[in-house]
Amino acid sequence: MSSTVVIGTQWGDEGKGRVVDVYAANAAMVVRYQGGDNAGHTVIIGDQRYALHLIPSGIVRQKPSILGNGMVINPKSLLKEIADLEARGLTVRPYIYLSEDAHLIMPYHLALDAASERAMGKGKIGTTMKGIGPAYVDKYSRTHGLRVGDLRNAEYFRTRLAAIVEDKNVILSKIYSADTFDAGAIFDEYLGYYAEIGGMICDTAAMVDAALRHGDDVVFEGANATMLDIDHGTYPYVTSSTPTAGGASVGSGIGPTRLDRVIGVVKAYTSRVGEGPFPTELKNATGDRIRELGHEYGTTTGRPRRCGWLDLCVVRKAARVNGLDSLAITHLDVLGEFDDIPLCVAYDIDGRRVETFPSALWEAECAQPVYEMLPGWREPIAGCRSFAELPCGAQAYLNRITELTGVPIRMVTVGSEREQTILFDTLPLSR
Repeated sequence: MSSTVVIGTQWGDEGKGRVVDVYAANAAMVVRYQGGDNAGHTVIIGDQRYALHLIPSGIVRQKPSILGNGMVINPKSLLKEIADLEARGLTVRPYIYLSEDAHLIMPYHLALDAASERAMGKGKIGTTMKGIGPAYVDKYSRTHGLRVGDLRNAEYFRTRLAAIVEDKNVILSKIYSADTFDAGAIFDEYLGYYAEIGGMICDTAAMVDAALRHGDDVVFEGANATMLDIDHGTYPYVTSSTPTAGGASVGSGIGPTRLDRVIGVVKAYTSRVGEGPFPTELKNATGDRIRELGHEYGTTTGRPRRCGWLDLCVVRKAARVNGLDSLAITHLDVLGEFDDIPLCVAYDIDGRRVETFPSALWEAECAQPVYEMLPGWREPIAGCRSFAELPCGAQAYLNRITELTGVPIRMVTVGSEREQTILFDTLPLSR
C-alpha cells in the first residue's frame, strides 16, 4: 500500500494535474479532498488537452475518481465537465464517485460571491466567482449548508432550501440590491441534477479506506495551493479550504496515519492569479515573457497570471507546513531563454533578513527579495529524459533548490506532454 498526497507549494497553477497523472498510472483511485470548480488542473496527452475543474486528474487514465467530503460541488458544473470529457472520447460516469458529505454550491452562492466582490471594490479578494467562499461559509455556519446526500430526501431538501433561500434573499436584496431567487425553481433544478448524479453518490470515505486496507495505491489530489490555504496562506487573499497536506485526511475521511508521503509541486518560477502579496513578481517585459513562454493564463478564469522568479521563502514554508518528502519541479523548460536566472533565497524586511514567507500581510507586502544569480542554459531541454542529459545550468538550478530547501527532488517536467518527464529516486550531483 502507498498513499501519496500531491499538493501545490505556491499560489496554484504549478502543474499538479500533470504530476497526479504520472502517479495515477499505478494507483487504484485518485481522490480530490477540497475545493470546487475554482480549480483548474490540466493534463496533456499528445494533441489532447484535458482541463479539469472538479473531476480528479486520474480520470484521464480511467481510474476511479473520488470527489471527497471536503469539496464543495456545483452539480451543474460537474455535469458540464462530464459531458465535455465524454465528447472528447473519455468514459467518465462509471468512474465518478461523489461523497454524500460534500457540500453543494447553490445559485445564490454564485450571486453572493459576485455581489461581495463588487461591494469591496479595490479591496476585493479576486475570487473566481464560482461561489466557493459563500458555500464554505454556509458549511461552517451549520445552519445554511446543504450536502450532496441531502438530495436523496426530496422533502428534507425542499424544507431546508426554502428556509435558506428566504434568508439569502434578504441579504441579496437589502445589502447588495441584487436579484433574489425562487426556492421552488432551485428545487426543481437540483432534483433534475439528482436524476443524473444520484447513482454516483456514496460513502466515499469507506471506499478509500477499503482500498488502503486492501493494499492498493491511492493518490490524493489537492486543489489550489499552500499559499492559498485558509490558515497558512496569504490571508485574506486565500481560498476557503485547506489544500495543504493536513486537509487530505479531513477532506477524504481517512486518518492522518494512513498518508505515506507528500509531494510538493513547484513551478520553476512563480505565478499567481488574483490579489495579494507576491514579492518576486516581475511587472516588466521579463514577467511578460515568462507569461507567454509558460502560457500563463488561468485554466478556470482565463485571466493572465502574474509572473516572477522562483521564491524559495515560499517553498520553505510549504515544506514545513506540509512535511514534504519530495519536490516535483515543473515548467523547467520555460527558463531556457534566459542568460541568468535569479533565485530568491531570502527577503529583506525592514533591514532584517528573513528566509521563510512571513505570516503578517504587511510584512509580506514590503518584503524585498534577496536574489542569488544562477547561470542560464540557453538551450532546449524538452528532449531530455534523465538528469545527466540536462545542461549544466539546469542541473545547478535543481541542485540549488534542493540545497536551500532541504527537500529532495523526485520529478522534473521539461515540457507539457506526459512523456516529457524525468523521474529519479534521488537527485544526483551536477556534472
